[in-house]
Amino acid sequence: MRDIRQSRRGVIGSTMLGLGLLAAGRAGAQGLAAPGATQRDLTEAMLRPLPEQRPATAGVAQLGDAALAYWDTGAPAGNAQAPTIILLHPSTGSHATWGYQQPVFAEAGYRVIGYSRRSHLGSPSRSAEDGTGAGDLLKLTDHLGVGRFHAVGSAAGAIVAVDFALSHPGRLHSAVFACTHMGIRDADYLTMSNGLRPKGFAEMPSEFREVGPSYRAANPAGVAQWVALEHGSRAPGRRVPLGYENEITWAGLRQMKVPALLIGGDADLWAPPSVVRMFAAAVPDSEMVIVPEAGHSAYWEQPEIFNRTVLEFLGRHR
Repeated sequence: MRDIRQSRRGVIGSTMLGLGLLAAGRAGAQGLAAPGATQRDLTEAMLRPLPEQRPATAGVAQLGDAALAYWDTGAPAGNAQAPTIILLHPSTGSHATWGYQQPVFAEAGYRVIGYSRRSHLGSPSRSAEDGTGAGDLLKLTDHLGVGRFHAVGSAAGAIVAVDFALSHPGRLHSAVFACTHMGIRDADYLTMSNGLRPKGFAEMPSEFREVGPSYRAANPAGVAQWVALEHGSRAPGRRVPLGYENEITWAGLRQMKVPALLIGGDADLWAPPSVVRMFAAAVPDSEMVIVPEAGHSAYWEQPEIFNRTVLEFLGRHR
């Protein structure tokens, strides 16, 4: 496997916390905070309340055998050609997951769309026999009149984004794959990855699996909010797993034609920093950032770092 520093853009771990309190630089790509970042800075960031949301149109898109709930901020006033961000939620989330991102991304000049995949909040299971997450996303973009867009996915949502990027690269300006194992099916990877977590891990409380220990210690009220959103994300009825358009493999990642940002949490039990570095080495045009003191839900645990990192990356691919 080649040195990840040899990729076209290299591995970039540059971000800021609050008013320039954290500048991670290349140390960030190694899962380390640069000098000047203090525990107080990071803890204060974990305690930020949810910001006021921007007005958005809500609806349910009828897409054949799928009915997907969504919200859409629309293009900013006076900029009908503004680029679009579509947010793809984790398995423990829904279109309601993105409270820290919606107003920030809209304020930055983007049309922002969030939606629930089948079996999640507002989107009933129905049939998934012939459905794929990438196929549903393609139908939704056509339904909403979206051409090319930026995909920002976390965990299982990022896997849908990977599948979409492999099948429909021409529809994407860029993709962000956050806190995810990318859906890789190679036997050697599965053996390694499954060995990272003990037997019974899947039955442990979702907040233990998905939220890092620093956040759980610093912000119990925020954890309770996260748990409420997670419990509320489940649509009535049986949760139907969606299929994929591609068998995602290391070889497939090496063929990806979309600029990609990989975000990891330094306390992520699903995809720790060393694993994210493997992904960054495989994806040709990729950058990588490791968020300090974050688990599998960096978008929620350290939203200021997450948002600024995403916006800096998207700004280079508008």
